[in-house]
Amino acid sequence: MIKTVIKASLPVGEALVIQKNRIMGADPESRRLAIVTGTHGDELEGQYVSWQLARVLGKKKKSLRGTVDIYPALNPLGISTIYRGLPGFDLDMNRIFPGSRSETMFDYIADGIIRDIKGADLCIDIHASNIFLRDIPQVRINKKTEKELVPLAKLLNMDYIWVHSAATVLESTLAYSLNMLKTKTLVVEMGVGMRITQSYGDQLITGILSVMTHLGMLTGRAPKIKKPVISTDGSVAFINANASGFFMPQVMHGEYVKKGQLVGFIADSLNGVTKEELFSPVDGMVFTLREYPVVNEGSLIARILGGMK
Repeated sequence: MIKTVIKASLPVGEALVIQKNRIMGADPESRRLAIVTGTHGDELEGQYVSWQLARVLGKKKKSLRGTVDIYPALNPLGISTIYRGLPGFDLDMNRIFPGSRSETMFDYIADGIIRDIKGADLCIDIHASNIFLRDIPQVRINKKTEKELVPLAKLLNMDYIWVHSAATVLESTLAYSLNMLKTKTLVVEMGVGMRITQSYGDQLITGILSVMTHLGMLTGRAPKIKKPVISTDGSVAFINANASGFFMPQVMHGEYVKKGQLVGFIADSLNGVTKEELFSPVDGMVFTLREYPVVNEGSLIARILGGMK
């Protein structure tokens, strides 16, 4: 069932409409799960998840208890133009929550989204990395909500749970706002911007079915899931470029590396020289790796989860 969440008028007689796909099973008021994505228009990994999850749940209708709301496009203008923020406004939608009913149009939209999701037993907020980086499937959790959310994140079939205080889980984001309203919200980050990684999407869907079984929303046996690695900020090492040029990786995304191992090099195509070699500062797993080759001084090249062999 397609339902309108919130609507606002645009110029030339058009309207900005946020919609959701509501899938109801037996006893629809007993439990509610919200699957949210499309806040950033250049993050498309969640589009596949929204489509495939609706198909999977359609086949499991007899086993479904409660209600699943799928919000595939919180920023439909951004998705239609492949623009990260709100087109024409240079505004990051994930920095305007919880919104307001009496300020700008986008504050009004944000407020309507919050009001619609609020009260769900769990919200899963799906993001991708940007066009420059690729991330393994992971859940990012604010330290303030670690106790409540880590047990649920463990059920989500992700490779990694990162408990930290970065901007993706801080004030003015959808996830932070919902968590402060006592609506448990997990932030999933996976893949790369402007692309769809089907294997990552399928992995997350298995995790969503696992969580639903745990919440009593699906009858039957829970699917088999992987055990994630859990870490805090102090376990993560960053590699940044000290020169401009193009980056050539010498390791694979998700690979385990040794301290001092060559991660990649930065080359100068004009002069035919290698400007910098980049080495791992720790033993660990490369969970973020540069996808877009062109780099400038200071560009993030990799994140490595230390303490792993």
